[in-house]
Amino acid sequence: MTDELSRTARFAQDLIRFPSVNWGNGRSDGETEAAGYVEAELRRLGLTTRSFEPQPGRVSVVARVEGERPGPALVLHGHTDVVPADAANWSVDPFAGEIRDGMLWGRGAVDMKDMDAMILASLGAILESGRRPARDVVVAFFADEEAGGVHGAHWLVDHHPELFAGATEAISEVGGYSTDLHGRRAYLLQTGEKALLWIKLTARGPASHGSRLVKDNAITRLAEAVVAIGRRDWPIRLTETTQALVDELGRLLDLDPATVGADAVVREAGAARSFILPTLRTTTNPTVLEAGYKHNVVPDAASALIDIRTLPGQEEAVLQEVQELVGADIEIETVHTDIGLENPFDGPLVERIVALLGEHDPGAPVLPYLMSGGTDNKSLAQLGIRGYGFAPLQLPPELDFPAMFHGVDERVPLAALDFGTRVLTDLLLTY
Repeated sequence: MTDELSRTARFAQDLIRFPSVNWGNGRSDGETEAAGYVEAELRRLGLTTRSFEPQPGRVSVVARVEGERPGPALVLHGHTDVVPADAANWSVDPFAGEIRDGMLWGRGAVDMKDMDAMILASLGAILESGRRPARDVVVAFFADEEAGGVHGAHWLVDHHPELFAGATEAISEVGGYSTDLHGRRAYLLQTGEKALLWIKLTARGPASHGSRLVKDNAITRLAEAVVAIGRRDWPIRLTETTQALVDELGRLLDLDPATVGADAVVREAGAARSFILPTLRTTTNPTVLEAGYKHNVVPDAASALIDIRTLPGQEEAVLQEVQELVGADIEIETVHTDIGLENPFDGPLVERIVALLGEHDPGAPVLPYLMSGGTDNKSLAQLGIRGYGFAPLQLPPELDFPAMFHGVDERVPLAALDFGTRVLTDLLLTY
């Protein structure tokens, strides 16, 4: 079966077989090997590459492809790290790159070694035929995206901004995929991202024997704070992007958002609803609890990590409300923050993307959406580079695509990889 795979599928399969797991807290496995693989392919295509390793094992690779005409450059970027995968929960080995049921299975199949493979295959198709992209393309494969890009895109932007000289726009992951709207296929172009706010809560109290009557138990107080945050029903607040998306979904689905509500409209948006629903409001999810060291000892401190994603520009207001929710005696430490983005759904790049999707899938509408997570476009925005999510995939309606991200049995249809490569190749040749 492997011999029958397209070039894109082979690249993706090879990359999945590098267990480039980013565990967070500075620990990572295999990013060096995955970066070496993409760098070797770029060099095989005749490109001059530069690699950067700000911390041992955290390697990013950058190259520039000369375009046919002068003008602003386009950044085409992916990341080589993936989140952990517990093989005991999977139907297949998450790092074997198994082909089954017309799909490529494995950690990174959609986040985002599929796009890494499309980048390599598209550049190969162009350069090996003696052609060049329409404009200069800065190709980057970043490390550490799954931990905020501190040792990847953020580091490069801070220490080597010259790599991106002349670039005004960027494209990367989590956009350009299809969803089913009551039997009609539509594509979502990611034009923005929610802001990221990772915080740590700490409750303190007296250490004591577990048999005593303890009114000020640190774990109890922390638990109350965690429940208050986790149960907070944040109100819907539509941004320019989400308002446009809800209105267009309503038109396509023959639903009136003013009558049924934005939530109800989005719930009819096929599998993509899982991606869209959290973009209508702030989310505050507890993710880690730490407390105690022995069954019969009440500890003097307990802590929790909270993953907060706010609408762009709402970070300070949300943080203030979180403090009010948990009470003044709960300490809040900001562990990591990153900006929100909201780019317009217009301009030459958007127009070209919409036109190309129309050529490759006639009659399918293209809609803007705000991503609930984040990408390395946040880093590039510091240089004034406008980033969009465009890893084009034509997906079967029964595939729960959002569940693939960081989920069990992550997989991508082989046909979708080839579709994306064709669209991306055309974009590079004509924009």
